Amino acid sequence: MSDDYSDQNNGRSWLERVGQFFTSTPGSREELLDLMRSMRDSHVIDGDTLGIIEGAIGVSDMQVREILIPRTQMVSIRASSDPRDFLPTIIECAHSRFPVIGDDPDEVIGILLAKDLLALILEPARMERFQIKDHVRSAMVVPESKRLDSLLREFRITKNHMAIVVNEYGGIAGLVTIEDVLEQIVGEIEDEHDIEEDDYLIKDLENGEHTVKALTPIEDFNEHFQCELSDEEFDTIGGLVMHAFGRLPGREESIDLGPFQFTVLSADGRTIRLLRVTHRQDDPALDASPE
Repeated sequence: MSDDYSDQNNGRSWLERVGQFFTSTPGSREELLDLMRSMRDSHVIDGDTLGIIEGAIGVSDMQVREILIPRTQMVSIRASSDPRDFLPTIIECAHSRFPVIGDDPDEVIGILLAKDLLALILEPARMERFQIKDHVRSAMVVPESKRLDSLLREFRITKNHMAIVVNEYGGIAGLVTIEDVLEQIVGEIEDEHDIEEDDYLIKDLENGEHTVKALTPIEDFNEHFQCELSDEEFDTIGGLVMHAFGRLPGREESIDLGPFQFTVLSADGRTIRLLRVTHRQDDPALDASPE
């Protein structure tokens, strides 16, 4: 057998290890992963396949609270609202499912599918007779502590694509979708509404402006701009900006925070993704170039 198929660590070929895997139980997950890695090194599987296997094993150690979309970033519809009020938001967000809540923010009535609203766009006269309660689907509710592998299994059995996440007190903590779980296994799933991903967190532009990803840690932001924005309550610059707005802002909305003006360049209806940062001209202490 060629050296390409040899395990340099213990002298056993990958084929022998595969045979052992199917005839006995691996002693640990790490042993199983070591086997998969040796198969990758021997070019039996590629790196993407190994990544999927590692992701599939990893989700059993993760809980919903680790990947949920926080309540503050949810786009929901009030059951008492008029279609004329919420249709623009639904069109702008371009998502397929929206939580419907009652007068109490913790009262989830169900899930509204965007496709059920197509008739309102094609036949505006039907808006007068539209009642959300006639179209809402039952909501799947899960605790923050639910394991992702169990959630994925439940999604598959119930054919749901979204679940409302509740905390230990019964209040809404956020939501999670089947895409959020699958991304933990196969990596980020981009669609036509996603912005192009680059390796940078902060990009300095020639005109003195800067583009900053919302996931940029505040500590990194402060280091880059030589400033002291507070990171006591939030870890990311997006969380800080969201808090300053007090709601999910739309594209091109701006807000002043510290010595900067933040403008939302990209938001997907659930969270801010990309910001333009400029130094405020009305602050005499500002200098566009960090010292």
